[in-house]
Amino acid sequence: MGKVIRFLPLIVFIALCVVLYRGLFLKPQELPSALVGKPIPAFTLTQLKDANKQLTAEDLKGDIVLLNVWATWCPSCRYEHPYLLDIVKSSQVTLYGLNYKDERDLAVKWLDDLGDPYQFSVFDEVGRLGLDLGVYAAPETFVIDHHGIIRKRFAGPIDADVWQREFAPMIKTISQERARGE
Repeated sequence: MGKVIRFLPLIVFIALCVVLYRGLFLKPQELPSALVGKPIPAFTLTQLKDANKQLTAEDLKGDIVLLNVWATWCPSCRYEHPYLLDIVKSSQVTLYGLNYKDERDLAVKWLDDLGDPYQFSVFDEVGRLGLDLGVYAAPETFVIDHHGIIRKRFAGPIDADVWQREFAPMIKTISQERARGE
């Protein structure tokens, strides 16, 4: 019995090493989302630029939508922001923002200074909608089809390579489905 107890720390150490080694090969952008294939969660929040205007999940239906989770405190959001401005010029999708756990005045100033790519941004001051969506951090982007169904979740900033690899094929597929009346 005494000899087995001596090797217990070694066994625990080896098990921990195996778990950590496996974690090196995980891709955080491919975190699973329980909401893929399901409707966007119901919400009622105010618009970022107009605190008197209420927005709901119904406001996101009808087009192929990108819902981009962003915040002024997020350095990766600043990195992806110029590319978001380019995305809206292509008019393949409608881009909405989810301002996540931020201060309204700072967020409005950010959009005024850097340009506003969003049709509108929902103001999620306490992160309630973010929590319902399973947001880990900003930026995250959700692809929502014309029926209001979440088709993809991507964690991390979008750039040209990410757009071509992760989003363009999905947008094309949804566009084809929509054209066929599906």
